[in-house]
Amino acid sequence: MPWCLYNSMASNKEVKNTETINIALDETKSTVKKTTDEAVKEIPRFTKAVNEYQQETIQATKDIADNFLDSQKEVIHSMQSLWVPYIENVQNSYSSYWGSPQRVTENYARAVSNVTDSTIVATRLANNVLFATMDAWKNSIQHARDNAKEFSRLSTNVANTFENAARDNLRDFSTREVQTHSGRQ
Repeated sequence: MPWCLYNSMASNKEVKNTETINIALDETKSTVKKTTDEAVKEIPRFTKAVNEYQQETIQATKDIADNFLDSQKEVIHSMQSLWVPYIENVQNSYSSYWGSPQRVTENYARAVSNVTDSTIVATRLANNVLFATMDAWKNSIQHARDNAKEFSRLSTNVANTFENAARDNLRDFSTREVQTHSGRQ
């Protein structure tokens, strides 16, 4: 009889402990839900920030290229207006095409065009790296989610195995205890 009373008291205590644990875990789950809901609400702001970053980067690249090209146009114009008469005199003296101001200007304009194109390509590459990083992060988060599910499942299975083993041992112990007490009487 004392063993049954002990089992009843232990069972009540176990139920209260289980309820307390469940309440604490449910509160934690609620807090996690609240936190993730708040994070989801922030997604449009982050999306807007990435969009603005891309637009600003593209606009800055365009402005840099435009300013550079405008300044080079001025440089070429200044150089031509200053040096063309002198160089033409020298050229006429030596009849050399490679040193012609027009040829130098064409070569310089090509170089400026290449620098501008390179700047635009570099910006495009930087954006591609940003998106690749974002995709990699997304994949790693998905793997973390999948792994967390597996670890949770594994932990649950281990806990259930221990619980079943403990119950089996307790049942075997109770059976032996009852047999021992029955044999004494």
